[in-house]
Amino acid sequence: MKMSEGGRVVVPAEIRKALNVQDGDLVYWELVDGQARLTTKLARLRHCQELAQSASGVPGDGSIVDELIAERRRDALLE
Repeated sequence: MKMSEGGRVVVPAEIRKALNVQDGDLVYWELVDGQARLTTKLARLRHCQELAQSASGVPGDGSIVDELIAERRRDALLE
């Protein structure tokens, strides 16, 4: 693909379809190891959720809030 005036590029139709992006949607570019990566808002949100989930120590689809409530209830029983 050729870059046009002002740094504009056209994202090929098969990539737009795979990312499920439409005219007017926000997309994000980031530079990773010298390569440009195009992502969507939803993909970034899911990535952040996965990072938070793995950092929480709650396995699978568990809820951090539910785990905190259960922990507080266990602590209350021990008092």
